[in-house]
Amino acid sequence: MDYLESLNEPQRAAVINTEGPTMIIAGAGSGKTRVLTYRIAYLMEARQVEPFNILSLTFTNKAAREMRQRIEEVVGSAAKSLWMGTFHSVFSRILRAEAHHIGYTSDFTIYDTDDSKALIRQIIKQMALDDKIYKPNMVLNRISGAKNRLISWRDYINNPILVEEDKAAQRSAMGKIFQTYVQRCVESCAMDFDDLLFNTNVLFRDHPDVLHKYQHRFKYVLVDEFQDTNISQYLITKKLAAVNENICVVGDDAQSIYAFRGADIQNILNFEKDYQELKTFKLEQNYRSTQFIVNAANSVIRHNKGQLPKKVWTANDSGSPIELIKATSDNEEAKLVATTIFEARMNGQLNNSDFAILYRTNSQSRSMEEALRRANIKYRIVGGLSFYQRKEIKDLLAYLRFIVNPADEQAFRRIINLPKRGIGPGSVEKVMLKVNENRIPLNEVLNNIHQLLPGRAANAIEGFNTLIKNFRFTNQSSDAFEVASKVAKNSGLLKDLYADKTPEGLSRYENVQELLNAIKEFVDNPENEDKSLTAFLQEVALITDADKQDTDEDTVTLMTIHSSKGLEFKYVFIVGLEEELFPSQMMLNSREDLEEERRLFYVAITRAQEKLFLSYAMSRYRFGRLKNCDPSRFLDDIDPSYLKISNQKVAGMRSNERGMERNVQGTSYARSLVSGIKRDQSQLITQKNRRPHTPTKDFQPSDVTLLKEGMRVEHPKFGFGIIKRMDLNGANKKASVDFEGAGEKTLLLSFAKLKIHQD
Repeated sequence: MDYLESLNEPQRAAVINTEGPTMIIAGAGSGKTRVLTYRIAYLMEARQVEPFNILSLTFTNKAAREMRQRIEEVVGSAAKSLWMGTFHSVFSRILRAEAHHIGYTSDFTIYDTDDSKALIRQIIKQMALDDKIYKPNMVLNRISGAKNRLISWRDYINNPILVEEDKAAQRSAMGKIFQTYVQRCVESCAMDFDDLLFNTNVLFRDHPDVLHKYQHRFKYVLVDEFQDTNISQYLITKKLAAVNENICVVGDDAQSIYAFRGADIQNILNFEKDYQELKTFKLEQNYRSTQFIVNAANSVIRHNKGQLPKKVWTANDSGSPIELIKATSDNEEAKLVATTIFEARMNGQLNNSDFAILYRTNSQSRSMEEALRRANIKYRIVGGLSFYQRKEIKDLLAYLRFIVNPADEQAFRRIINLPKRGIGPGSVEKVMLKVNENRIPLNEVLNNIHQLLPGRAANAIEGFNTLIKNFRFTNQSSDAFEVASKVAKNSGLLKDLYADKTPEGLSRYENVQELLNAIKEFVDNPENEDKSLTAFLQEVALITDADKQDTDEDTVTLMTIHSSKGLEFKYVFIVGLEEELFPSQMMLNSREDLEEERRLFYVAITRAQEKLFLSYAMSRYRFGRLKNCDPSRFLDDIDPSYLKISNQKVAGMRSNERGMERNVQGTSYARSLVSGIKRDQSQLITQKNRRPHTPTKDFQPSDVTLLKEGMRVEHPKFGFGIIKRMDLNGANKKASVDFEGAGEKTLLLSFAKLKIHQD
């Protein structure tokens, strides 16, 4: 077991103490994946635990694959028998085996977000509701939130609080929509992503014999990224571990940033209340980042009240201070970032892939993209339209889904007139009305279509039905690739795409060919024992955004901070650090929301290995209007000793007779910013509710050379205060001011606007 020698003492203790409930608090960059991997390897090698008795739950398929490969390197091919994967992939596997217990077949379809929204739109239309009040996205989020809290549609319509909330929002039909949505999913033998967890809870609740089987199969349960679990996920794992209580959770409360998806930070904060015999191990040594970055991150997160105590440290080099960039506008901010990347890459012999630009919202990418294009810097955006979301791909997948699941309403609606067969929407609605109102299976209605529709439409649907039956016959004895190839060719999809000679048409045709390549790769993969179409469709349905991030191309990465979790880059730019942007205006309603935003900032900081840049703009176009911006309060949270104000160069372009050539001009960053002694957490709510200070009518900043300790001064934002200390040493001269309503702040005199009051 040479691998134990590579671990530090806390890591080693977390690996070898395998019995009983365990919590591993893993700070950013502390090697948690290594610990989790070696703990599983140790269970198999030292404790002689069979791999099929170990359940390891992750949050991405990519993480599961990487862990399995690492374990294989230690214990060999036995690792293939581990139950390892995402919550959704593992529980969908269980549900397929046990589907008959809850009224499904093992070939159930997994609806993606588009499928769910399409179904909700149909329900809203059929109920004659106003789609401006009942927006499909809002309705789906409401239903999803209920399911994640294990609230069924019956619980929902009988809950007076939820019903009253809906009435107040003028959406009293929400409960009925929820009920109809669930019933239509069941009739289509389909589950959405939330159902994979909700129905697993139902399965274990209503069928103790099934729960008993899996409780005794999984003698050891391990959960990665535990801070991101919701109530539903926690209850499942708690039930599975109830017999042996060998449950190990790994996570970092400081990186809990998915409350909007239903994650509940209380799961990790209160874990010890559920397990009194809990052993806790803290991984506090950061192997990723420099001391400046680690210390700055610590200075930020210590402002949160709700957290598990730990002190992350690093033995790495001190590195360089965090550079703070102030720009006059969002466009200038983007230019400065692009220029800094260009110069750092040239001076430091770096690749584009060493750089990441992180932002709070996707809309911020526009100005960054434009600046990178002008600087001729290649980039990629993580979180854009994925391959499997393209229309032509979803069209072929819908055919494959309908072959496997004859009850799949959304797949049927998508392909019934694709390619065009002369089947109008009126005929489709008559078919679905017959199915939904009379509870008749869709394939039975199609088999008797002449009893429902007149000749021409019935003949067209009959031809379609015959085609599908032919494909289903092929599916009985062929692998996924053979079926998909036949469908692509005989359905007419490929023919239609090939006939379109535009560049877009050629691209769509190539995309379908690439899908067929992916299916062939799936079939040829020796690790996939099940080569069936059902198995392939399940794998595709469970692909997450985080599984689509690999690229071999040398590009700068642009992504939201949420998408960056789990990743690391040598150079990181966190842009748009302005009030109401980061923290988001939507997250200023409670201390809990604000603390989640601060954790998001902490996650962003800790993605950086060697160098971190923070930037903000004094003005930015938002919602079509130019808005003046204030620096983010999170900049105040950083100890000023870790900050450096930048003077950089802006890259421009000029034209001459020889064409376009690069010209680096000498415009500099305006002097930046802020910061100082941080807000006392006990004042957070008071400050949030405090009325903003209105500057006096004759407000004009005084000459900073006149400022002295003990003076009463006025700040346009923080109001009146007394200068407590002056620090005039070094380039960044500071004043510490105790403001009457905002507490004590340390301000850079080159930036602060203070008016002396003699009264």
